[in-house]
Amino acid sequence: MVPTRGGTARARGGRWTLPVLLVLVLSGAVRPVVAAAPAPGAVKVGIVTFLSGAAAAPFGIPARNAAEVLVDELNAGRVPAPYNKVGINGVPIRTVVVDEAGGADKQVAEFRRLILDERVDLVIGYISSADCLAVAPVAEELRALLVMFDCGTNQIFEERRYRYVFRTHGHQILDNVGAARYVLRQKSAVATIAGINQNYAWGQDSWTTFRDSMRKLKADVRVLAEQFPRLFAGEYSAELSALLAARPDVIHTSFWGGDLESFLIQGLPRGIYAQSLLVLTTGDTVLPRLGRDMPPGVVIGARGPHGALAPDVPLNRWFKQAYTARFGTRPVYPSYHMSQALLGVKAAYEKAAARGGWPTKEQLIAAFEGLTFETPSGTIRMALGGGHQAVEPVAYGVTGRYNTALKEFELTRVITFPAECVNPPEGVKSADWIAQGFPGARCP
Repeated sequence: MVPTRGGTARARGGRWTLPVLLVLVLSGAVRPVVAAAPAPGAVKVGIVTFLSGAAAAPFGIPARNAAEVLVDELNAGRVPAPYNKVGINGVPIRTVVVDEAGGADKQVAEFRRLILDERVDLVIGYISSADCLAVAPVAEELRALLVMFDCGTNQIFEERRYRYVFRTHGHQILDNVGAARYVLRQKSAVATIAGINQNYAWGQDSWTTFRDSMRKLKADVRVLAEQFPRLFAGEYSAELSALLAARPDVIHTSFWGGDLESFLIQGLPRGIYAQSLLVLTTGDTVLPRLGRDMPPGVVIGARGPHGALAPDVPLNRWFKQAYTARFGTRPVYPSYHMSQALLGVKAAYEKAAARGGWPTKEQLIAAFEGLTFETPSGTIRMALGGGHQAVEPVAYGVTGRYNTALKEFELTRVITFPAECVNPPEGVKSADWIAQGFPGARCP
């Protein structure tokens, strides 16, 4: 009991009088009992991915499919541990799926609609880096939780800090630092490089990172050509002629979606892979789609250890089986990125809920920051951007033997570079890290 002037604070039947209780609460002598928030009827999640246009079939729809199968399996309690609790902490997940096509202005409007009209609890979205860059400030303005599942520009968390924005996969630095390290392991005498990348944040950032990493790792490397066709150009005869004439040792591209398929369909008959080592940082998506049309000897990346380069762990075996059984084809890397976002959200909610009651948005953010969680691609750590940006390893391989059962080329000479080898330390900008010679990198 707390003594007060003239006796004790208790009065009238042993209860606190209101003025005394107010004084005690304000002084911290006693804490008010706050009832735990009840669980909602559902966790409503906006899912934004390309459902139409050139990026839909190879990227957006596989991501949407992963969301469908995972949400259904989570709601049924059929996902292996540590995700075997129904839905999110017993609450079913409901989704509102939106087409990402239409450009950044449209996506900003759609994000506002999801938050203000649909009243979703959070949005998981965006393949395009341009859309991520446009929507992230709006999420902060609305204090709405946004989990980016696929876009790759490193500018998001290196140019500013966000409280309501998370990204549950690595950004383009790991793709292109990893590609440079892999190329030099396969072709140490490389002397010349060239690039063809889309003319916006993703393509420009990817090429700059690869070019500068190659020069830092091997100082005598020369750049013979830099091509930046517009996004979704679809026709590359002039660029292919220039690349064939330049005859570089290595051609790098971060083309994705329909652009990558168009480039390969136009370039492979002209022998673009025969005189140069062709490096496709997003190449995993084309393996099941092009089948025998892919030649051997092409370097394939999956923007992390995903798709054909995913680790042989129980959660990955379950994910591949569940996805393939439903859709008749294996999941490609955007599907893995979507699984990381959904499982990261579930892990964060359940970590926050373990404190008792349904978590507030602020409690959910606190649980998400710096979170470590398991995925079909291995362990993900939210280690950069103040705990809002994930790091992960990256794997590369070369197309080898055609597997008639899988109907795609197998990858050989696979090397996985750990996260500490291909990501800058917290607080260091990627460009500075590369310029300084990758200080602190730990590579095999």
